[in-house]
Amino acid sequence: MSIPLRILYCNCSYANVVPKATKEAVLRALTESGMPFDAVPDLCEMSAQRDPSLHDLAGENVKIVACYPRAVKWLFHAVGAKLGDGAEVINMRTDSPDSILPKLLPEVPA
Repeated sequence: MSIPLRILYCNCSYANVVPKATKEAVLRALTESGMPFDAVPDLCEMSAQRDPSLHDLAGENVKIVACYPRAVKWLFHAVGAKLGDGAEVINMRTDSPDSILPKLLPEVPA
């Protein structure tokens, strides 16, 4: 039995490192898609506060839309939350919505 895909969107609310237009376009597309996803205000803040919900958000088949993959993986590691080998981090800091959305939503052409 396959593990269902989980999408986690980080709004990066406490740092101006992700372009606002990118965050808005990705969030709008996720919302309009009707696919279930989790949205959090800021993974960095959650990790700094040792938020236990990071353990629930981590997993094997999760796509995390946030920042640099290395940084995101360490945020989870810092609180002891295990991201599985199948976890994928998609970088809104450097990638455009046009390259992000096909990785998240199957109906969006690449």
